[in-house]
Amino acid sequence: GVGKTTLIQKVTQALKSSGIPIDGFYTEEVREGGRRTGFDVVTLSGKRGPLSRVSSDSSRREYRVGQYVVDLVSFEQLVLPMLRNVNHGSDAEKKICVIDEIGKMELFSQAFIQAVRQTLTGSGTIVLGTIPVPKGKPLDLVEEIRSRKDVKVFNVSKENRNSILQDILAAVESCRK
Repeated sequence: GVGKTTLIQKVTQALKSSGIPIDGFYTEEVREGGRRTGFDVVTLSGKRGPLSRVSSDSSRREYRVGQYVVDLVSFEQLVLPMLRNVNHGSDAEKKICVIDEIGKMELFSQAFIQAVRQTLTGSGTIVLGTIPVPKGKPLDLVEEIRSRKDVKVFNVSKENRNSILQDILAAVESCRK
């Protein structure tokens, strides 16, 4: 709730407007009548689909995070083709891949975990991602990413979210060199 997605969107706009090839997705709150009812996945190419929705029916065995039920099929259909696509193609210019976010809901997908690992190890792609602040049980992939030597982590807060934009753009720019 500190504004990670908004910040990612601002960074994405800035990169796009300077003509840098960029693809990926972000997650967006879905609200009905003033209350949050779930999250959607929105790809940078404009596709949208449900990531999760509030559900009170806890009798079915399903992927849940708190009150939300994760729509794994919808998530994977939107995100996996894009991630696989970003890993292929010419290495003439480094592409940027936005992954917002690598969190509990997304990590129910083994195929997503695999695709993120592949994207991170691929040399032709710069990943601009968001990960949650550690609380509770550590998430394996998140901790793996956090501890990578080739990863720079920015801690986003309400206080710094507006001033940090230039730092992130500078970091992305230096990765492209």
